[in-house]
Amino acid sequence: MRKICFILIAIVCSTRAAFAVKVADITRISGQRTNVLTGLGLVVGLKGTGDGGDFSPAIKPLSAMLKKFSDSATVTELANVANVALVSVTATVPKDGVRDGDKLDAYITSLGAATSLKGGRLFITPLLGPTGLPAAEGLPFAMVEGPVVIEDPSTPTVGKVASGAVMEMDLPAHYIDNGRFTLVIEDPSASWTNASTIAKIINDSEGNNGETLAVAADPKNVIVNIPVNEREHPDSFISRVQRLPVPLLPSEARVVINDRSGTIVMTGDVEISPVVISHKGLTISTIDPKPVPTPRTPVVNTKDVVALDTTNEGGAKLQDLVNALDQLKVPSEDRIAIVKELYKTGKLHAKLIVE
Repeated sequence: MRKICFILIAIVCSTRAAFAVKVADITRISGQRTNVLTGLGLVVGLKGTGDGGDFSPAIKPLSAMLKKFSDSATVTELANVANVALVSVTATVPKDGVRDGDKLDAYITSLGAATSLKGGRLFITPLLGPTGLPAAEGLPFAMVEGPVVIEDPSTPTVGKVASGAVMEMDLPAHYIDNGRFTLVIEDPSASWTNASTIAKIINDSEGNNGETLAVAADPKNVIVNIPVNEREHPDSFISRVQRLPVPLLPSEARVVINDRSGTIVMTGDVEISPVVISHKGLTISTIDPKPVPTPRTPVVNTKDVVALDTTNEGGAKLQDLVNALDQLKVPSEDRIAIVKELYKTGKLHAKLIVE
């Protein structure tokens, strides 16, 4: 039986605010994002593992390419070619942009009947922009060429040309629009509480005479106006904002389950209502309030029944349930099934996210 690992990370935040992270740790500036350049090319020099002469989508561009070099070879004349493969070519522009002459890795994928790209070389190929259009009339965003390296021997029709894409133009990231920029809060931290807190911290630290520079637009976006006297050179202001400390506030109760890896991650103060759980012969009772043992009514612990600690308000911590399951060596798939059923019946007081 395949052993499935179970990993539990319980993060319980203190109710006292503690400066633990910076604004830059949980946000990015809008415009700070990647882009993908794309193209179609030919890998040549293959040892008989190409698409073959009967695959016209590869032979037609090969014929067209030869004509550019004054070789008028026809598709019929190239019918026996087996050393060429038609491929897709992609290169990812990093989130902070690139400049003319910068080099990027290019990834190559066979589109035809080729069995392997090993030993081949990508013939010089223009790359188009994210919209599928060139940068300007006759000017590509980048040009790619070089030897194809197979990274995974089990998929020889996919490879990489390391640093093979050379930018032909600047493609900078655009952060500022009309004297302001937007802080985008990363998904795990996105909430009205965090957005409002970040806006308040910026206003308290950078606003003059109570000036409102930052506004929480929604749980994920904080719009920040750059002071007029710093708009010509906003780098110092942006740097100061990104370095501002954010208090570590109590996070929402959340349970994230990954079925494939058998992982459960809990954040915040996750609780369950009083409930009796029976699963594949296992019975666990949550008791409210916790019974006081007496000589006549002792509390007896057995291998199949575990009493969980409870709070004065009623309800046990999910951590208590997990500890009980751990003691009974319950497999991860069964733990996940129990947590899902608790959520379905309304006994799990947290957001459940299944990945």
